[in-house]
Amino acid sequence: MNDKIIDGKEISSQIKSEIKSATEILKSEKGITPGLAFILAGEDPASKVYVRNKGRACSELGFYSVTESLPENVSEIELLKLIDKFNRDDKIHGILVQLPLPSHINERKIIEAIDHKKDVDGFHPLNTGKMMTGEKCFLPCTPYGITELLKRKNIRTDGMNTVVIGRSNIVGKPVANLLLRKEFNSTVTVCHSRTKDIKEVCLTADIIIAAIGKAQFVKKDFIKEGCVIIDVGINRTEDSNAKTGYRMTGDVDFEDCFEKCGMITPVPGGVGPMTIAMLMKNTFDSAKGVIYER
Repeated sequence: MNDKIIDGKEISSQIKSEIKSATEILKSEKGITPGLAFILAGEDPASKVYVRNKGRACSELGFYSVTESLPENVSEIELLKLIDKFNRDDKIHGILVQLPLPSHINERKIIEAIDHKKDVDGFHPLNTGKMMTGEKCFLPCTPYGITELLKRKNIRTDGMNTVVIGRSNIVGKPVANLLLRKEFNSTVTVCHSRTKDIKEVCLTADIIIAAIGKAQFVKKDFIKEGCVIIDVGINRTEDSNAKTGYRMTGDVDFEDCFEKCGMITPVPGGVGPMTIAMLMKNTFDSAKGVIYER
């Protein structure tokens, strides 16, 4: 693959291989098998695919996993009871409630019901608070995956200007926080829908992390020569030449930016595989008691 392309598939495979080997040791020495519970409420097609892919990753690594598929009209009480069951199950080290949830369910209430010691998605307020103060905790998987990409590709962050486009609780805010840590020492600017002249801000960036949810938003006139681009976006763009009638594109115009940038993640095959790899890492660390003592 071209040296400019940051291959998330290859790096995630390396990480999963490391976890698989460590899991075999954990099983043989401690008799512990990492266990992950998936809860899927409703019929969202994309959510079904995500859960299936995560379950497949568990099988590949030798994890124990269970998936509970619930109807669209499941009550909040039923969902809370199921979470409580997994909270008390010693075979389960991680609980993942696939988002989005049906509209009648309070998403925040569900996330807060998960034992923070099993919150391998890194969304519980206790874990997000610990992340903000730099304490040991479960990190949200996509931001965690982004920082791991930067590390493993030896991309310099110390003293570099990083522009994060997007301020979501899932990607934008946490990745900005992580890159401010002394481990990375980046100078971080967060842009959003009310930022004046995003293009001018982006032109100051050594690293751009695009997570705004707008297909091909970042063009070559947004970036300076040699800029590193991490594209978090996943958008369906109409394409009459594709069998499905659409193709997956990121928040960055890959072809337009390719020659001018220093390095770039593709969509698909960039950040996406890293998200699953870091979910597996969090689950393994939970089973081993790396984050919180078992």
